[in-house]
Amino acid sequence: MGAPVGEPLDVFAKHNFIIEIDGIKRAGFKSCSQLEVEVTEIAYHEGGRSIPHKSPGKQKFTNITLERGVTTDMDLYTWLEETAKMATGRGLKGNGPKRNFDLVLLDRDGSERRRYSIFQAWPTKFSAGDFDGESETDPLIETMELSIDYWEISKN
Repeated sequence: MGAPVGEPLDVFAKHNFIIEIDGIKRAGFKSCSQLEVEVTEIAYHEGGRSIPHKSPGKQKFTNITLERGVTTDMDLYTWLEETAKMATGRGLKGNGPKRNFDLVLLDRDGSERRRYSIFQAWPTKFSAGDFDGESETDPLIETMELSIDYWEISKN
């Protein structure tokens, strides 16, 4: 048997995270959809070749969906209202409703393991939850979908 190669990787748990949004005081979330980026492919044929050359193209970042239990806190809904007012032509000051936020993955002791910085986010969709008269214990969950310009993993 050969000698072990390298150190074992410490895989992070996905359940322990916080989200820090510019201008939002309280925003505890039960879930955040995956952060996804795709680099488009540019294929071109040269000189009659049947096999194309391929090059990386533009990056495409998918929308992010946040879910949380309904509370008396109206900060997220107010953010949606600000976006709607801007969209109806009432004026855009600076970046308007766009905000930056961080998704912070925590260790069991609460220390920061990794930070994802999301830039120029704005709400595209808000759901007040799925009402159900039969369930007495399930919390009402509101959902907000955000369009983003890009995200990156912050270097510690």
